[in-house]
Amino acid sequence: MIELDRIVLREIGLTLREPFRISSGEMRERRIILCELFDADGASCWSECVADDEPNYSPETIDTVWPTIVRVLAPRLLGKTIEGPGDVHAILEKDVRGHNMAKAALEMGCWGLTAVQANLPLSRLIGGSRERIATGISLGIQRDVHALIAKAEAAIAEGYQKVKIKIAPGRDVDWVRAVRTAVGHDAHLMADANNAYTLADAAHLARLDELGLMMIEQPLAWDDLVRHAELQRKLTTPLCLDESITSLDRAQDMATLGAGRIINIKPGRVGGFAESIAIHDFCESRGIPVWCGGMLESGIGRAYNVALASLPNFTLPGDLSPSARYWAKDVVTPEWTMDAHGMVQVPLDRAGIGVEVDRAHIDRITVRTEELRA
Repeated sequence: MIELDRIVLREIGLTLREPFRISSGEMRERRIILCELFDADGASCWSECVADDEPNYSPETIDTVWPTIVRVLAPRLLGKTIEGPGDVHAILEKDVRGHNMAKAALEMGCWGLTAVQANLPLSRLIGGSRERIATGISLGIQRDVHALIAKAEAAIAEGYQKVKIKIAPGRDVDWVRAVRTAVGHDAHLMADANNAYTLADAAHLARLDELGLMMIEQPLAWDDLVRHAELQRKLTTPLCLDESITSLDRAQDMATLGAGRIINIKPGRVGGFAESIAIHDFCESRGIPVWCGGMLESGIGRAYNVALASLPNFTLPGDLSPSARYWAKDVVTPEWTMDAHGMVQVPLDRAGIGVEVDRAHIDRITVRTEELRA
């Protein structure tokens, strides 16, 4: 049973260790909205919103999420009696189009809070079965191909089980080929285009087929399944859809159209855990592998991703890099780490999200806050 008494919103700023560049832009500091949910009995749990500063990944931004939670979504939950976290998605979805990341911040927080109440690790509450998660790394667009090769070689030496290479026109086939030559055929490589191409580039993208990639992620427009289906018919390399999959319906459409063969499930993108689990279950029934992508989350958001990736059909390495990959200091203790074999441990020794939140550090980096009460 969930009876939320109050919700505290905070915006924090985390500076990246190094700029992270994709085809649509560069990020040096990550603005993050954190939510702290309290029930009527005093139990509490933190969650995170993954929206960006700019609307270049999805239409949502930090500055659309905040008022949407305050004015529209939080009032639907505060002071209400809700049977369980699986009911929250439908409550937030009714007559509210889009705003999946705002919905997910609250919905996932309700799952985390329920795990605290039930004295269960979050992964076990949702049916996770893995104790360790295979981890990949995402390499942003580098200044030159030599820098990219050095980053890829270092990542493989550290134990990462997948290297994702961000690509863009002019920094794609030849750059990926150079990395493949440097690291060898056995290394697990993939390319991520973040919508940077059109169907007119099909012949060019087909040159990636010879490089033995695990997948090419989201090469075409974020809302276009039809052209992805046409492109997939021209390629032997599997297409993986990310931005295009915003709901179970879209995953089903992908399968029907043949628009891709793999799905990257980001819970914030699809509205939270209930929809993520539904997509996972559908894909498992259809033999479609899934993996969990990252959105430059703090350690709080990473906790939810690790829990989700413990479900059985997350068979490909996720973007679950250690805290030190991105942040000089994370907001959780212990910080997330990875062993020499590229595995992240699922925290099963404590209830809830599995890490302690460093409230003192969060207080130091908070730039605004708002408390919402029933």
